[in-house]
Amino acid sequence: MNVLLIGGSGSFIDNIIIKLKKEGHRISLLTGSRYTGTSYQKVFEKYNFTYDYTCMADIFDSADPDLTIYLGAFDTNYHWREQEGDAVKYSAGLMNILMSYSTRGKGRFVYLSSDEVFSGDYLEDIREEESVTPVGVRGMVLAQAEEMCNNYRKSRELDIITLRLDHFYNIPEKRADVREICSAMCLEAFEKKMIHVYPGRSFSLLYETDAVEFLCRLSTGGKHQECLYHISSPDVMTQRELAEIIRAAMGEPVAIVEEQEIRERRILSGARYESEFGNPFFCQVQGIVQKITAYMKKHPDQFLSDGSGELNFWQRLYKKIGWLLRALIPYVENMVCFIPFFMLNNRAVGSTYFAKLDFYLLYVLLFAIVYGQQQATFSAVLAVAGYCFRQMYNRTGFEVLLDSNTYVWTAQLFILGLTVGYMRDQIRQLKRESLEEQDYLTMQIADIQDINGSNVRVKNALETQIVNQNDSVGKIYSITSALNQYSSEEVLFYAAEMLGKLMKTKDVAIYTISNATYARLFSSTSEKAKMLGNSVRYTELGEMYDTLAKRKVFINRQLDERYPLMANAIFEQDAMQLIVMVWGIPWESMTLGQANHLVVISSLIQNAVLGANRYLASLEQQRYMEGTPILSVEAFSGLVQAFLSARRKGLTECTLLRAESEEGEVKKNGCLVAGRLRQSDYTGILEDGGLYVLLANTSREDASHVMQRFLELGIHTRIVERVEDDGDDAA
Repeated sequence: MNVLLIGGSGSFIDNIIIKLKKEGHRISLLTGSRYTGTSYQKVFEKYNFTYDYTCMADIFDSADPDLTIYLGAFDTNYHWREQEGDAVKYSAGLMNILMSYSTRGKGRFVYLSSDEVFSGDYLEDIREEESVTPVGVRGMVLAQAEEMCNNYRKSRELDIITLRLDHFYNIPEKRADVREICSAMCLEAFEKKMIHVYPGRSFSLLYETDAVEFLCRLSTGGKHQECLYHISSPDVMTQRELAEIIRAAMGEPVAIVEEQEIRERRILSGARYESEFGNPFFCQVQGIVQKITAYMKKHPDQFLSDGSGELNFWQRLYKKIGWLLRALIPYVENMVCFIPFFMLNNRAVGSTYFAKLDFYLLYVLLFAIVYGQQQATFSAVLAVAGYCFRQMYNRTGFEVLLDSNTYVWTAQLFILGLTVGYMRDQIRQLKRESLEEQDYLTMQIADIQDINGSNVRVKNALETQIVNQNDSVGKIYSITSALNQYSSEEVLFYAAEMLGKLMKTKDVAIYTISNATYARLFSSTSEKAKMLGNSVRYTELGEMYDTLAKRKVFINRQLDERYPLMANAIFEQDAMQLIVMVWGIPWESMTLGQANHLVVISSLIQNAVLGANRYLASLEQQRYMEGTPILSVEAFSGLVQAFLSARRKGLTECTLLRAESEEGEVKKNGCLVAGRLRQSDYTGILEDGGLYVLLANTSREDASHVMQRFLELGIHTRIVERVEDDGDDAA
């Protein structure tokens, strides 16, 4: 399945990636940011684009997702410090994502919301039918986002699911990650050695990995009945009880301060989800709180105020002074440059050559050209002040103010300086806009190239997988089709060997269904593969049997030593005929993809096995001596050779017995012996005319018990080690 994950970096999305990769899905990631240095788990393809990207539809076309998961309320790209601004970005980003998804009209879309869409006190668990009652900007935005998803689902008839997570919490990596009540109380206890609690407040806490299990079980499952589900946990507690757990985990004195009595019970009901998908809840609050407090103690610089990156008074003052100094630099530079121009102007006053040269005008034009209108105004003010100061050498200030030349010169200076400065600012603005447009178009080209490059990589990867992969369907078929070259009696022996080769394990066992209760071991490739024994009550295998009965592949995710790591049943019509068990495969191979791999191999093996069974059934009358359960010479000799050959290759155990019978008593003794045998054992005649018994999956030690039962019937038997082509045997 192609999965597109949408969300910022963090442990939550990393755990989702790990879970989906283990199940064999191909994952693409839309990060919501253009910064490429953000750390994520490795995925098939990563798109570093913001949610307002104009070509979002191209990303969906490139990823071609069958499932899209948007973290929504838990997207770390939104910090909600400036709530109004983040609210606008959040709504616009979700609208763009939904529009691009709905344009394709393919696959499932899962949106994650939270319990923040409710507020107040609820006597009973909140069901999905309850109307939302958000408080605050974030709660209202999440409620509007849910409504937006619901409107798209109805109007476009899309498969959109909304999941509300109840009091989600995780282990924060730094102070900025502390956003929910559990880690906030842990931080307060660690930093202030006290916890303020409201005793009447109760809630249920849902840990991160449990949320991932809930999410993946619904997202990757088949049909669902509803479009809105609550995900909660059975860990219901009051804030006072949580504070006691935190105090015990801290291992040091922590005061619990009770605030005013405010009753607030807000717990989501997970009954709807559990009725459809079960409850995979696993993590307990006590254990996670111990991990949170231990992590905070180990990394105090990331959580305490003096080491968390928050600036104290002197640091904030230094930062503001630095900003002020950077802003004053152009003005200081202006005043410094004014001094040489003032001196040059004074020297030029009585000069024959430079008397007509206006250095102040040059000074104003210089700063108008370099810095623009603002600095041109400041330099013009300095120039006027310098001009008046120089004129007051010979005249009084009153005379300078009454001189019309002063105002004409001042007007000339300001008009010229402001005009040049304005033109400079406009030219700079045009250049800036041109560069921004150029950067935008360049970015668009780069984005198109990235998407095209990813499409090429996907195409090449799929070509390589189909053509060259060892596990491609074509190569599996070419290997399993080799079963057709074996005789009907040999098919199941070599099917086990071939299955081990394709599944890359040395431990494979094939059991045949004996009756409604027992399955008999037919062939195995190692001692480990025979852990369940030669005979097993398959209906008592618990979860394994329940899974196989539903025609699904059993995957031993709990690594229970009583069961194989993977198993599959082969059916003929509605009856279970064979059980294939695989042991000794690595944990990373226990994925949905490997399970599908086993299904394909089993189906191809089934064709050969059922074909052989039908062939033997068609020759039923010819294989047995008339009116007896004794196999004829031709049928029994082929069966014996197949079993002995498989025994030499370590695929099965068997013992061949010869019954001492008079020539006229062969049929009589054969019927007596057949009545004491299992369904998996055989009685027949070989070329020497003697009566033989083939005990399947029976060692020499176990055969002694069977020989004793025959002796009670008055029939003496002995073990035959091998059968030569000419029919001779050696005891």
